[in-house]
Amino acid sequence: MHTRTASGAKIADAVADAVTGGAPVAVTADDGVPPTPWQLDGPALGPDVAVLVGTSGSTGSAKGVLLSRGAITASVHATHRRLGGCGHWVCPLPLHYVAGLMTAARAAIAGTRLSVVSSGLTELPQYPGRNYVSIVAAQLHRALESAETTSVLAGFDAVLVGGSAIPAGLLAAGRAAGITLVTTYGMAETCGGCVYDGHPLDAVTVSIGEAGRISLSGPMTFAGYRLDAAATAATLAGRTVRTQDRGEWRDGRLRVLGRVDEVVITGGVNVDLGAAQRACDSEFGPGRVVLLAVPDERFGVRIVALTDAPLTLEACRDRLAARLPNPALPRTLRAVAGLPRTSTGKIDRQRLHKLWAEGS
Repeated sequence: MHTRTASGAKIADAVADAVTGGAPVAVTADDGVPPTPWQLDGPALGPDVAVLVGTSGSTGSAKGVLLSRGAITASVHATHRRLGGCGHWVCPLPLHYVAGLMTAARAAIAGTRLSVVSSGLTELPQYPGRNYVSIVAAQLHRALESAETTSVLAGFDAVLVGGSAIPAGLLAAGRAAGITLVTTYGMAETCGGCVYDGHPLDAVTVSIGEAGRISLSGPMTFAGYRLDAAATAATLAGRTVRTQDRGEWRDGRLRVLGRVDEVVITGGVNVDLGAAQRACDSEFGPGRVVLLAVPDERFGVRIVALTDAPLTLEACRDRLAARLPNPALPRTLRAVAGLPRTSTGKIDRQRLHKLWAEGS
């Protein structure tokens, strides 16, 4: 079957058609040009592939993820069962990444409404019946600064929050304000979130391997990376996705600790950069201060900070000292005009490392 490409506002209709039996679609950013790993020349996508979507590329090169109609449908049904039934969906996220396109898939398969709105949450329609919206932590942080937006969010049957770690204080503040927050963990390779509030969705199995590496198994897993057999073999075994994330079980819930490659050695001491970043997000707000591990002749690597906030190194270290051991505190701080982000709102660590190297 012919594969089409859709970008921007056209993605919603194209995904809805693809998941209900139409031609497969490759979703791309607004420029409409698929990145190299997603090129549509070469072999056909496969008989059951519905959507070709990219990974965020925030920590490495983007890959084209093949999602079957069966995997997407399984994810949709499991989501609605967990949330209490089918509902209308509001999407203030980019549609060309999995969190956004899955709102379109859920509405299409359930036969409900999809409303694509601006990322600023200034427009959040609700309709008779159940209503859901999917956001990221930075949007929740901004929303809680507005009593009006907070009140509107509190009217939703569930507000899904994913895409990155969510500071515990932010989560508590949102719930105290009456918002029914549901934390989600997943990725493009699992059709988005497949663990809600630390509990796997129906038919999803979570296992913790060596070094705390998380593996996710179930009917929602992807069919492979487009034109990248080696990466597929390294990540996918049957219906099991071997992630790059570390986790642990705590009080019967999955707790995601960070990425496998975030444990670094500085001056002979192990530092969990994921835990340090969570401390920063709790202290300064999501994505206001970003920690990196950069090469250093004396320490091997050293921890540095970049920020777009009016903050000195001394003030940064002082505020973090109660939360972090001394080796995890930044040794250098650099102010930048704006922290680069992917189109999903994630901090673009690839670009930050490049910016740091260019400014050294």
